[in-house]
Amino acid sequence: MSTHCAIGYHRAVPTGPGDILELIRHGRATTRGDVLEITGLSRMTVAQRLDALLAAGMVVEGDTRQATGGRRRRSLAFNTQQSHVLAAAVDTTHARIAVMDLGGAVVADTGVAVAVEDGPSLVLDDIAGAMAKLLADHGITPAELCGAGLSLPGPVDPESGRPSQPPILPGWDAYPVAEHLQAGLPGVPVLTANVADAAALGEYAFGHAGSRSLCLVKVATGIGTGIVIDGHSYTGADGGAGDIGHVRISPRSEALCQCGMHGCLAAVASGRAVARELTELGYSAASGREVGELLRAGNADAARLTQQAGRRIGEVMATVVCLLNPEVVLIGGALASAPLLAGIRETLYRVALPRATRHMALQLGSLGEDAAVVGLTRLVVDHEFSAEAVNAKLR
Repeated sequence: MSTHCAIGYHRAVPTGPGDILELIRHGRATTRGDVLEITGLSRMTVAQRLDALLAAGMVVEGDTRQATGGRRRRSLAFNTQQSHVLAAAVDTTHARIAVMDLGGAVVADTGVAVAVEDGPSLVLDDIAGAMAKLLADHGITPAELCGAGLSLPGPVDPESGRPSQPPILPGWDAYPVAEHLQAGLPGVPVLTANVADAAALGEYAFGHAGSRSLCLVKVATGIGTGIVIDGHSYTGADGGAGDIGHVRISPRSEALCQCGMHGCLAAVASGRAVARELTELGYSAASGREVGELLRAGNADAARLTQQAGRRIGEVMATVVCLLNPEVVLIGGALASAPLLAGIRETLYRVALPRATRHMALQLGSLGEDAAVVGLTRLVVDHEFSAEAVNAKLR
């Protein structure tokens, strides 16, 4: 059964062990004293709740450097080694598959070439095969997984977890993605997300957890934006929030987008668009991933065309920034580079209202290709170790 979960801490009166675990997981409580102070519960009740969490292996205790009354205080931390998450970030031509610990560190990973236009059945079979091999090669059984996550380059319905009329995924609309993968992962819950949303969650969890609002622009073969507000992934009414690649910025353009329209941002500024221009110059490039390889090799034409694409993206992002007034805007995806950042900066700051950008940080993401698998890990952990799930398990 597919599920979707947004992250964040919004519980007012912690009572059960799961509520206390949320305090610990989100860094609000790092000692027993913190739990006592925040919850107002009795020492005996707190001890009972923590004993249950410790016995279940969900929390670990260790010494702190601070001593109180001659006694060293004991620290509390979420046990990120108790199980694993299996994550797969799917792009149009490639899927990154990784086994993660619960803190978002990569334990093992692999890649597999895919072509999403081949349809969901074939692509998911290839991914399932790669998942099984990765687990077998590292001696990990499905029983050692607390969950799995898969992200797609298109909108994902937040209720069903299925693709929602994805413009660049022909034949994928409403396909039971999670159910397909669960055939090879018996008993393992599978969650799904849009790849830009997953990457935004990953970057938020890794280095921007204090930010009230964050946008990540993922520029690869397509273009999408993940939005995190107050710790929650904002996906919109049916998963379409942030799908800026299909904003029409050049209606008279002859550039045909994969959605069937002309002049969309993705048609003129995506990795696919830059690849097409590089091909016309004699280079071998068919996807954003191959453009990224040329950028890393220092190709001047790739850098020039990528910066030009960044200018077009900046025009659309200026509207996003004026609407959301985010604290952080990150650039990710295969084309994430100094030329792309420079192009976006050039038009975004010129077009957007000065007050919308005066406290905004615009920079490259720090996780690179790990962003989506880290975000999927956070998604699974927040779902499987939510206060409600833990309280039910330990009741």
